[in-house]
Amino acid sequence: MAGGRAETRKWSFTPHQRHGAGPAPLPAVFWSGAGNQPPRRRRTWSATMLLHRAVIPRLRQACRLQSVPSRLCIRACSTNDSLQPQCPSLAFSGDNSSTRGWRVMGTLLGLGAVLAYHDHQCRAAEKSPHIYTREEVRSHSSRETRIWVTLGCEVFDVTEFVDLHPGGPSKLMLAAGGPLEPFWALYAVHDQSHVREILAQYKVGELSPEDKAPSTVKTSDPYADDPVRHPALKVNSQRPFNAEPPPELLTENYITPNPIFFTRNHLPVPNLDPETYRLHVVGPPGCQSLCLSLDDLYQFPKHEITITLQCAGNRRSEMTRIKEVKGLEWNTGAISTARWAGARLCDVLAKAGHQLCGTEAHVCFEGLDSDPTGTAYGASIPLARAMDPEAEVLLAYEMNGQPLPRDHGFPVRVVVPGVVGARHVKWLGKVSVEPEESYSHWQRRDYKGFSPSVDWDTVDFDSAPSIQELPVQSAITEPKDGETVQSGEVTIKGYAWSGGGRAVVRVDVSLDGGLTWQVAELDGEEQCPRKAWAWRLWQLQAPVPAGKKELNIVCKAVDDSYNVQPDTVAPIWNLRGVLSNAWHRVHIHVTP
Repeated sequence: MAGGRAETRKWSFTPHQRHGAGPAPLPAVFWSGAGNQPPRRRRTWSATMLLHRAVIPRLRQACRLQSVPSRLCIRACSTNDSLQPQCPSLAFSGDNSSTRGWRVMGTLLGLGAVLAYHDHQCRAAEKSPHIYTREEVRSHSSRETRIWVTLGCEVFDVTEFVDLHPGGPSKLMLAAGGPLEPFWALYAVHDQSHVREILAQYKVGELSPEDKAPSTVKTSDPYADDPVRHPALKVNSQRPFNAEPPPELLTENYITPNPIFFTRNHLPVPNLDPETYRLHVVGPPGCQSLCLSLDDLYQFPKHEITITLQCAGNRRSEMTRIKEVKGLEWNTGAISTARWAGARLCDVLAKAGHQLCGTEAHVCFEGLDSDPTGTAYGASIPLARAMDPEAEVLLAYEMNGQPLPRDHGFPVRVVVPGVVGARHVKWLGKVSVEPEESYSHWQRRDYKGFSPSVDWDTVDFDSAPSIQELPVQSAITEPKDGETVQSGEVTIKGYAWSGGGRAVVRVDVSLDGGLTWQVAELDGEEQCPRKAWAWRLWQLQAPVPAGKKELNIVCKAVDDSYNVQPDTVAPIWNLRGVLSNAWHRVHIHVTP
């Protein structure tokens, strides 16, 4: 105190602090207690410094914590100090309320001690985060058990964020109990700092660095070298691997991302060296066969086209409900669309000396995948289709602008627009022209349709033609069967496609099981007549009828030949469960 008068205590900001640069440096005298200041003055400045360095930051932090649930304490306190607001310095001037001022200071010091202790606990928790195993994370995959995910080595409890997820709860739930990275890779929007800041609020711990699952796969296992797959895929069989994307991701994009494109394998995936890869194209009698490297294929004119592939067993699960069938339980996801690029098959066949002939002939394909007996996967298509430039059959080496993934035929596969996926032979090793179709099991003893009256005791595979072009198809992808929606308006999404290049001209949607219909809006690329190789995505926004507590939603597509889907499954049931294209139905619930 100067001149024997009490000092007025007043808060003040220095210009340095007002711009967020932190507190201005204090003279050394206030740190050491030395100098010519009276003892009372030095004590006042010591108290000032304590407030400045301990209390004010904690007060500001306390204000910040008021808006954060108590369960996020560790996360909030572990925020980098450099991101916290800095406190102003204090200066005192004369006042007649010295006693009251010291009481205020004492109160602040007491509060500062409490907050300092709280901060100490938080920082201790930061130094020793909870450690979890991957198995513990996997056990938290539902709202009942709470929803945990991982990113890198960190573990997050996102239960409260699921309903706030901008892409919808179902998208985030796909990662429940597992890593986020495979899903974030599908959408570039996640690779932003503010997204990671949101996620940081939900951190609950870290993964144990010692938690590495021991490999139980033996080197003699023919599937030991299979590629890593995306966790979003719904697996129908592991060996061989067969899986489909979940419906909510299937129509998220017109072009299906490579990692979630449906996978249909019949045998172990070969691991081929692109440097030594060779494609053998057998020439006609009197002509030399071709032995083509990847570089040789690149010399042919490159052709690109958007094509939808569909497995013959798509929607087989609906036939199983009628009567048991033999085959994988595909739902609505054994179909996907990609932009393919490669050499036209007609150009390669012409180079080998082949041309159209007056007699029936078939182009036979043989893959480089094989079973333990050495039997390779094979299939064939008519020569007339293979030699037609307008049919656009490809020896593809790119998928969506990238080299083919291993699961999809790297380094070369056949892509036959408008034809069932079984003829799109992957890991192509040999092409030949034969007077009869391929003798492969999958051409002669599979992928054929029969009457509902035919069973495995009476079936004659030679009596039915092999499936080539597929019938008109459509399915609902959102909402899902059994889902609950709000009253008011419902948005319905799906896909539609027809084989043979026939364009989809209309999709009809019913909310009452087929009594009344509305026409959906078609999205996607415009389609050329007789060359509509890709699907049309569609959607309908419709009001929910007043008082309805449930909806029976149905869709059916019509192509440009006015082929339409049958209304029920039973009349088209067959022992292999192929060609399932009845009206697709979902039953949903409505809340007020």
